[in-house]
Amino acid sequence: MAGRSDSGGFYLLGDLPTEAIQEAVDGALSRLRAGEHHLAIHPNCGTNFLTAGVMAGLAAFGALLGADRSARSRLERLPTTLLAATAALMLTHPLGNAIQQHITTSGEMGGLYVKKVKCLRRGRLTTHRILTAG
Repeated sequence: MAGRSDSGGFYLLGDLPTEAIQEAVDGALSRLRAGEHHLAIHPNCGTNFLTAGVMAGLAAFGALLGADRSARSRLERLPTTLLAATAALMLTHPLGNAIQQHITTSGEMGGLYVKKVKCLRRGRLTTHRILTAG
């Protein structure tokens, strides 16, 4: 199962009954309105991937600073560069979640409501389009 959101709602990809999707969406919306805002945060959000990529890139760049331009010098710094990038990736999980929670994602639903849950079948692929408004 996978999902993707946009300004009009979201898509769920997976072979699931429409009734189960509707029930899950209604339940999640109720829980979010009841204050369970952590449900809007997900470790595979693009914010987390972007944070990890930026931090690993900066760590690798920092590890290469000061190296002369020869290929040999850069190759000698490869273990340090890999270690720096790996350490950055390990540390970015909580940072990405924090950025997601406080900047890019809101668990406040306000007047949001579900307009419709539509099943879109294309061959063997089942996708549900959940349209929201408010």
